[in-house]
Amino acid sequence: MNNSVGNTARLLGAGLRALLVLTVVCGVLYPLAVTGIAQALFNDKANGSEIKDKTGQVVGSSLIGQRYDLPKQNPDDATEAAKPDPKWFQPRPSNGLGSNSVNTQYSLILSGATNKAADNPDLVKLVTDAKAAVVADNSTATYKVKPSDVPADAVTSSGSGLDPNISPAYAALQIHRVAEQNKLDVKQVDKLVADHTTGRTLGFMGEPRVNVLELNTALKALTES
Repeated sequence: MNNSVGNTARLLGAGLRALLVLTVVCGVLYPLAVTGIAQALFNDKANGSEIKDKTGQVVGSSLIGQRYDLPKQNPDDATEAAKPDPKWFQPRPSNGLGSNSVNTQYSLILSGATNKAADNPDLVKLVTDAKAAVVADNSTATYKVKPSDVPADAVTSSGSGLDPNISPAYAALQIHRVAEQNKLDVKQVDKLVADHTTGRTLGFMGEPRVNVLELNTALKALTES
């Protein structure tokens, strides 16, 4: 009987010691080491790839797209359609985003794609309407957008619905409208787009892209200078 109690006590003691050691190693030392390395070598990425304006205020993450809409006439009306603000470069459509029906305590947007086939009538209508809107919204008195000039990313959403980038072609399509709305010279805005165009990774992976948040942050700094 005494041996049984002693063995049990030794096992409990060994288990508690192992728990204490693993808690210190895995719960304290390892997280501190990983955090320290990340902060030292990848500070920007470790902190969420934040983008700051010229005042140092964080305006978003370079990894997550965001909309640039005009204020709603009635902020409490959930059915009022959002209208893009013509002063800013616009991102890709986000038709795949859903509403939060799981936890209604929070006003969250769920990331996702439409998952509709290319011949789905609803998707065809979305793309057709989006193309017409892109042509109308980006045509100015001195610059007319042709339907054939509208790139695919201007009328289709990404798999996540939160793509932070657009193609250089879509950015170029918006230059005249942005210049007119902000009373800037077209060449100024064109240079802004060129300065914020990123080429293929390592020269061959992916496609050239323009980060919309970075571009609009630079545009705001230009208009306020």
